[in-house]
Amino acid sequence: MLSTSVRFHLDPAELSHAQQLSQRIAHSFEHKVVGQARLRETLLIALMTGGHVLLESVPGLAKTTAAQTLADSIDARFRRIQCTPDLLPSDIVGTQIYDAAQGTFVTQLGPVHANIVLLDEINRSSAKTQSAMLEAMQERQTTIGGHVHPLPSPFLVMATQNPIDQVGTYQLPEAQMDRFMLKDVLDYPSPVEEAEVIRRMDAGVYLPDATPSAAATLDEVRTLQTTVKKVYLDPSLVNYIVGLVYVTRHAGAYIDPALACLIEFGASPRASIAFTQASRALALLQGRDHVIPEDIKALAERVLRHRLILGFEAVAENIPVEKVIGAIVDSVQTP
Repeated sequence: MLSTSVRFHLDPAELSHAQQLSQRIAHSFEHKVVGQARLRETLLIALMTGGHVLLESVPGLAKTTAAQTLADSIDARFRRIQCTPDLLPSDIVGTQIYDAAQGTFVTQLGPVHANIVLLDEINRSSAKTQSAMLEAMQERQTTIGGHVHPLPSPFLVMATQNPIDQVGTYQLPEAQMDRFMLKDVLDYPSPVEEAEVIRRMDAGVYLPDATPSAAATLDEVRTLQTTVKKVYLDPSLVNYIVGLVYVTRHAGAYIDPALACLIEFGASPRASIAFTQASRALALLQGRDHVIPEDIKALAERVLRHRLILGFEAVAENIPVEKVIGAIVDSVQTP
């Protein structure tokens, strides 16, 4: 019989080093990104776990700046892909070009072959192009001309979509949405934060030559990803995670029927995996070598908001998915 028992041991030196490293990256991130504390936390969790992030917000809330700044803070290769309806899969993964001088085909790798890839307005690309990202996001490789090309490590996809401009957009399919570990919804900055952005612009903080030196190396990030896996997750919390995801599939027996009837499809097992990985990273960010229930609750909206499929009644009645998620969290007993 296959043994599934795993021993976790994170010594104090590893914990201290991981916390110092994550704090250095966070401080470097704050150099250009004002406020947006939850966005910073979300991106750090994704970086530490090897997950991907879907961001939704109106234009101008520093999504591109955040991705570029994160890449600069770890000395990573960064590529930005502006998604448009005429974007082809080969424009993302790469293609083969005929070299007349050599009489052979030469492989030209696409922009997805980078450590941090920003897919700007992903819902503007066609379904065929969106599906080209599935292999890259899930298998960490691309196939060009029958040859497999591994993607660099670490590899993080940060995709954005604009909720207010739906002209010429293609809704992301559920299978594509499920590949994103977390989905965050950004809000406008406070007046104080917006004024600070203007002051930093006047001070030249956003000029290309004002970028600070990297706070960490890619090797240190890979070490951080290994450390995250050692954070202890008690079996009772595993059952708690599974219970939350189970309720999304059988909501009628656990939450208000008026809310339960809005759910057409619950979350897949990827939600449980995302909870497990992200909660370990969040615990490490907060200086702990173990996960607590509050870590899981803090991640509930980011893990579930893009995995719960609500019917048209929710849109008609203007009921946000976060309200349904809140009811699900309240229905499961905290260990």
